[in-house]
Amino acid sequence: MTTAPPAAPGAAPAPGAAQPAPAGPADGADVVLRIDDLRIATTGDAEILHGISLSLRRGQLLGLVGESGSGKTTAGLACLGHFRAGLKHTGGSVTIWPRGGERIVVQELGEDALRQLRGARVAYIPQDPALSLNPAMRVGEQIREVLDVHRWGDSDAAREARVAEVLADVGLPSDRDYRRRWPHQLSGGQQQRIGIAMAFAMFPDVLILDEPTTGLDVSTQAHVLDTIRDMTRRNDVAGLYITHDLAVVAELADRVAVMLRGMLVEEGPVERVLHHPEHDYTKRLLEAVPDLAGRKAIGGDPYRDSPARIADDATAPPLLAARNIRLSYGEAQILDGIDLTLEPGECTMLLGESGSGKTTLSRCVAGLIDDYTGTVALESAQLAPSTRKRTAEQRSAIQYVFQSPFSSLNPRRTIGESLTVPLETSQRVPKARRRRVVEEALDAVRLGRSFFDRRPGDLSGGERQRAAIARALVNSPRVLVCDEVTSALDVSVQASIIGLLRRLREENGLAMLFVTHNITLARHIADNLAILNRGRIVDYGPVDDVFAHPTHAYTKALLADIPTL
Repeated sequence: MTTAPPAAPGAAPAPGAAQPAPAGPADGADVVLRIDDLRIATTGDAEILHGISLSLRRGQLLGLVGESGSGKTTAGLACLGHFRAGLKHTGGSVTIWPRGGERIVVQELGEDALRQLRGARVAYIPQDPALSLNPAMRVGEQIREVLDVHRWGDSDAAREARVAEVLADVGLPSDRDYRRRWPHQLSGGQQQRIGIAMAFAMFPDVLILDEPTTGLDVSTQAHVLDTIRDMTRRNDVAGLYITHDLAVVAELADRVAVMLRGMLVEEGPVERVLHHPEHDYTKRLLEAVPDLAGRKAIGGDPYRDSPARIADDATAPPLLAARNIRLSYGEAQILDGIDLTLEPGECTMLLGESGSGKTTLSRCVAGLIDDYTGTVALESAQLAPSTRKRTAEQRSAIQYVFQSPFSSLNPRRTIGESLTVPLETSQRVPKARRRRVVEEALDAVRLGRSFFDRRPGDLSGGERQRAAIARALVNSPRVLVCDEVTSALDVSVQASIIGLLRRLREENGLAMLFVTHNITLARHIADNLAILNRGRIVDYGPVDDVFAHPTHAYTKALLADIPTL
C-alpha cells in the first residue's frame, strides 16, 4: 500500500495512514527510485514516452542524455509527479523507497501528498539559476522557506542552524550578512549553489538536476559539478542528471542512459556507454561532441582546411577594429582598454567566464551599448557608439545573433514576417523583392522556403536558431556577432549550427565575433582566440598558439577546468 511521503528528520508526521512495506525493491535495497514502463502522452493521445524503465541508486548519479525533444525533462518531472500542460500519465509507475519510510508510488499520490513529496523526498534543481530564485527574497530566506513549508525541526533556531549548515556544505559563506544578500548580488555560480542548498535542505532521497550547468562558464561549471558530486555522495542521495553535455556526464555520472524520441536506447556504466557504445544513435551523439584538440570534423570538414579570406593588401585597414574600449558602471570597471580586430572571413572567439565582459564588448561593437569610450571602426570609418546614430549601411554591415533561440523571435509573427522586418527598416531592397530575399536567406541556412509561413512555436530550438541567423543575413552583413548561439542547444544541433556558420564564412567572406564560454568549440569555428578576464584581454592570438602557449594564469586555469570525454 502507498502512503504520503514520510516526514523529514524533526518534522511533524505527514498525514495519512500507511501499512508496512518492503525495506526496498527486489533488485537491491540501495535502489531508491525505480521507473517502471513509464508512458506519457499528449491530451490528444499521441504517446511521447514509450515505456521508460530506470533505477536510481543511493550515492550515485545517473546521466540522462539525448537531444532536445527526446523526453529527458518529461521523464525527470514525472519523478516529482509533475506533467507539463498538455501531457498526461498513461501507464507505468515511479516508485520511491525513502529512508526509514514506506514505499511511495508517486502516481498514486493526491495533490497534498505530492506537495509534501516535492522538496522533501524528491528535490529539483532547474536549468537557469536566476529564474529559480525569487528576486524579492533574500537568499537565506529562500532556503529557510523550504524548511518552513515542510515543518522541519522543532524551533526557529534549528531551522536557522540548518540554513547555515547547508550553505557551508555547498561552499558558500554561512554568516548572517551573506544570508541577507539578494539573488542579483550573486554570480551565476553562487546562484546555482544556492539552488543546490535549497534542494539538499530537507535531506532528500532523490535529486533531479535539469541541465544545471548549461549557462555557466567552464570554471564556474567545475565548481558547481564538484559541489553536486560531493553533496550527492556525502548525503547518500540518488541523482538523475539531465543534460546534453556528454563531457559533463563522463566526469560526473556513474551510469548513463540515452534517450531518443521518447525511448531508452542504451543504458549502462559511463565507461562502457561512452567508450564502447552499442546503439548507432549513441555513436552519432559522441561524434558530435566537440573536442579541444579539433581532431573531429564537427558540422563538416574543419574550417582550418579552408583559410579565412584576409585582405590581400597587408597595409589595408582591418574590416573591424575596436580600440581602447572602456566602460564602467559607477566604480565597477566592466571593460578596461580592449583592442580587437577582424579581417574579412575571419572568426575570433571571445572567451571568458560569466561577468568577464564578453557580451558587453560585443554589444558595444554592434552599437547596442553606447556609453563606452574608445572607438569602433568599420574599415577606416569610425562608427557612432549608438546604432541609432549609425547609417543604414553601417547598421546592415554588423548584425547580431542573440543567445536564446526561443526569445529572439516574435511568437506572433511568421518566420517570413520576422525576417522581412530588417529589410523594411534598411529599405535597401525594393518591396517587391523582399520575399525573394527572405526565401534565399532561408535556403542559405538550410531551412527552406516552406518555413516562410510557419511560426516560431512550430520550430525546434535548432530551427529557431537557424531562423535567427537567417534574419541577420537578409541585409548581407559583413560582420556577424554571435552571442552564445549554441549554449542552449544539444550537441547534434550545435554541430549543425557550427557547420552552417563555417559555410557562411567560406561562401560569403563573413567576419565573425563568436562569443561563448564553450572553449571546446574553438578549433572547430575560430581562427583567433581572445581570453577576457575582468574586462581585460589576457591572452590573444591564433587558436593553436593560445592553446599551446597560454601566457596568463587565468587561461591556464580555464584549460584545466574543461570537462572531456
